[in-house]
Amino acid sequence: MTNPIQVNQMDHIVLVTRDKAAMLAFYCDVLGLSIDRDRPELGLTHIRCGPQMIDLIVRTTPRPAREAHNQDHFALQVRPFDETAIRAHLAAHGIEIAEEGARYGADGVGFSLYIRDPEGNLVELKGPSV
Repeated sequence: MTNPIQVNQMDHIVLVTRDKAAMLAFYCDVLGLSIDRDRPELGLTHIRCGPQMIDLIVRTTPRPAREAHNQDHFALQVRPFDETAIRAHLAAHGIEIAEEGARYGADGVGFSLYIRDPEGNLVELKGPSV
């Protein structure tokens, strides 16, 4: 039997935030993404990330232990990948590089820089395969 579910690509990820302004500053000002749609009645903001989305949902109370986060990181492809310029830009915004090195991703092995957003999510900035 053929599987009727044919996944083409990632559609979106959803990140929980307590400080929407700080997260928007990070994803829009530092990473250069843009707000696609804001839905304040739901506490939800959709940020355009190429053809995909990063959704921010505001949560002011901690999640119960059974709903604790289990995400390690997510990766964003960066093209072109000018490592020197990217490092300078991150430093100018006070963003520290948590980890770096050659990593395997959707298009093969390429250099990556890992940074943290204001909520502590690990974000991989993935360069092209070599």
